[in-house]
Amino acid sequence: MTERRLYLDVGAGETRGVVTLDGRPERLLLARDGDLDVQALGARLTARVRALDRANALAFLDLGSGPDAVLNLSREAGAITEGQALEVEIRTEARQGKGATARLLGPAEGPPRLLAPAPTIEEQLIGFASHADILTGPVARSVADGAQEEALATVFALPGGGSVAIEPTRALVAVDVDLGARPGAEAKRATRAANFAALGVAARVLRLKGLGGLVVIDLVGRGHDAPALVSAARAAFGPDNPGVALGAVSRFGTLELTVPRRARPVLDTLTDEHGEISVLTEALGLVRAIEREAIADGGGRFVGVAAPEVADAAAPSVIMLAARLGGRITVRGEVGRARGQSQVAKL
Repeated sequence: MTERRLYLDVGAGETRGVVTLDGRPERLLLARDGDLDVQALGARLTARVRALDRANALAFLDLGSGPDAVLNLSREAGAITEGQALEVEIRTEARQGKGATARLLGPAEGPPRLLAPAPTIEEQLIGFASHADILTGPVARSVADGAQEEALATVFALPGGGSVAIEPTRALVAVDVDLGARPGAEAKRATRAANFAALGVAARVLRLKGLGGLVVIDLVGRGHDAPALVSAARAAFGPDNPGVALGAVSRFGTLELTVPRRARPVLDTLTDEHGEISVLTEALGLVRAIEREAIADGGGRFVGVAAPEVADAAAPSVIMLAARLGGRITVRGEVGRARGQSQVAKL
């Protein structure tokens, strides 16, 4: 029997929500100060049709802030014209290189604007496990830090041995199962166990990373029990429904499926265009480190020292935190200090 627990970490500049599945992080929800509310999943707003692509049955919508959203035109929407105001709901968030997609609710009037905000992090958590209590405080901070670290990882250990590597590409998400030194009296039995374990781990980690679209799982070994594997995959990816579609195990030993994309991938928030930890992610980590030291030493004064761009990104959150902690903390940029070498010093 599976058990899900909920955690809410409210920090200066960022709120993080975590759902755990049997003690392992399954979902990481992020909301940062400065996020565009009109781009958030579930937001309802008035948008204006900026352009129409009748050949591909698409409308490009000005949301008022951020990139255009895309609306798929149905036959019923044939009367839509450029410049028209529409009431829409964000059904998938923007991700690198692609804007959000919207669902048409009806005609509207006036300029692009937010009509109803997206669900909060707390509301989203409740939706994943309505009967579970939401834990906060230091335990939530620790769980959120661990979930963030795992979301950034590529290789994940399998119960009983072996590993699975998960890497997104422009076309698909590649999942590679590695038997490793998995113990077992019989190779075929060990291979079967690794593949079944990999399906559960892959499904959880894909949810944690917020990845979807085409997923190709390269199973280990040959002579697979295809019906059993497909059945196990259907169960493992059940929480991602509606919209999961499974293919058969191919003669090359791969299992293909599609998983609906909804929220922005976590890596798009945590990393930059080069796949490195973003300036803002490092800055928010520094702010949490300053807060931890200041709370542990109630009378101490602390400064966060970082690369200039990291210090600049951290400054607004540090000001908020200083107001709450009595002005005992500051942040300073140090010329020549490399990224990734932020630290907290006591004054």
